[in-house]
Amino acid sequence: MTAPPSVSVVMPAYNVAAFIEESIGSVLAQTWSDFELVVVDDGSSDNSAALAEAIDDPRISVIRQVNRGLAGARNTGIRAARAPIIAFLDSDDLWMPRKLEAHMAHLAAHPAVGVSFDPSRIIDDAGHPLGLVQTPKRRDISPLDVFTRNPVGNGSAPVIRRTCLDSIALLPAPGEPGADRLCWFDESFRQSEDIECWMRIALTTDWRFQGLDEALTWYRISESGLSANVERQFESWRRMAAKVAALDPEFYLDHGRLAEAYQLRYLARRAVRSRDGRKALSLVTRAIRTAPAILWKEPLRSLVTLGAAIVLRGTPLVLYRSLERLALSLNQIRTRGGTA
Repeated sequence: MTAPPSVSVVMPAYNVAAFIEESIGSVLAQTWSDFELVVVDDGSSDNSAALAEAIDDPRISVIRQVNRGLAGARNTGIRAARAPIIAFLDSDDLWMPRKLEAHMAHLAAHPAVGVSFDPSRIIDDAGHPLGLVQTPKRRDISPLDVFTRNPVGNGSAPVIRRTCLDSIALLPAPGEPGADRLCWFDESFRQSEDIECWMRIALTTDWRFQGLDEALTWYRISESGLSANVERQFESWRRMAAKVAALDPEFYLDHGRLAEAYQLRYLARRAVRSRDGRKALSLVTRAIRTAPAILWKEPLRSLVTLGAAIVLRGTPLVLYRSLERLALSLNQIRTRGGTA
C-alpha cells in the first residue's frame, strides 16, 4: 500500500459515458498532483465504468456497485478514500487546473474551515459556457445562509476535511438505505442529499463554511427534464427541511418559511430555463405567498424571476427564445468586461 495522498477526489458516476472522460481529464490536469481519484460507478447501464477503467493512471480506482443513488455513491467513495481532505466532483462537471491547489492552500490557511467551496461557471450539455456564474456568499456564513441560500451551490464545488465529515457521520435507522454501514450522506434521499448534509454540519458542529473568490468549477446544467421534476425536487427539499426542524425546532420555526420561499423561487428559475411558463409562474407566486419578504430581501432576483415567468407564460416561444438569446449575449459582454 502506497502512502496516503493529501486529497481524495470522489466522483460518483451513473450513465455518464458522454462526459466522464473529460471530467476525469480535468482532475488529471490539476496543478496539485498528490491526489487519488475514486470513481464510484453506481450501477450504470452504459460503459461509464469501462471508460474510467481504461484511463491509465495509478491514481485512479474504480468501484462498481448496484445503484444506490448519489448519496450512496458518495458514501462508498468516502469509505474508500484514504486522504484527510475529500473533494467531490460529479462526473459530468469539470474543474479548472488550479482547483485543488487553491482549496488545499485555503484549508491550510484556515484551520477552522471544514467546508471550502468556490463559485461555479455554468456550461450546457455540450460544454459551452453560458456566460453565467454562481456567485454565492463566501464569508461569515451562518446556518441561516446554508439553509436559505446553500452557498456551496453544487456537488462539484466543495472540498471538505475528513474530520468535518466524520463529525456528522450517522447510522441510518433500521430499514433505511445504508442502515448496515456508517454514512455521511443520508441515502434515503435521492435529491437534496447535499444540503441535508451541509445542514447537519452547520447546526451540530463548530466547523465553518468559507468560499474562494475565484470560480474554479464548471457546473453543467442539463436542459432535459428540468421542469418535469421540480415538484419531486420540492418534496425532497421539504423532507430535508423536516430533518432540520427535528435537529433545531426553534431555528426552523424562525426561518423555515423564508427558506421554503427561496427554494420555490429557485425551482421557478429552473422552470424558466426549461421554458415552462405555466409552472414557473405557479412556483414563483407560491414563493411570494409563502414569504413575501423575498421581495424586499432580494428584490431584483425575485422580480426578474416573476417577470420572466410572466413574459414566458404570455409570449410565443419563438419570440421568448430571441429575447433570451439577446439577454445572454449582453450578459456575456458584461462578463468579458466590455460595455453594452
